[in-house]
Amino acid sequence: MDGNDPHIHVELKVVHGDAAVRNVVASAFGLAGDLPSLVTTGCGLRVPYAMTSPRPDKVTCLACREHARREHLRFAELAERLGSAPGSTISPAQAKQAADRHRELAEKFAAAEG
Repeated sequence: MDGNDPHIHVELKVVHGDAAVRNVVASAFGLAGDLPSLVTTGCGLRVPYAMTSPRPDKVTCLACREHARREHLRFAELAERLGSAPGSTISPAQAKQAADRHRELAEKFAAAEG
């Protein structure tokens, strides 16, 4: 990691959202675990967690933006497949809503690339 890297990155597991999981656990059980100080990013660097964001309007690393776009598109496809699987716990309508949201995020990550 270069201490002079001015870019804001995305975590490698951009769709996973450790902070979101942490918030749910904290609100449900009153427990809050520590977030990691360094995380691996979509571009392969290890940077301070504070230098990452899941928000497309904040990410300035172009390689991370492309990584996030691909991951959100991949997740959208997965959500649609799960919604149409026999015995799925989510309906096709719920799956479509989730897929649409991830495609929207993918589009936003791509918008500022070019």
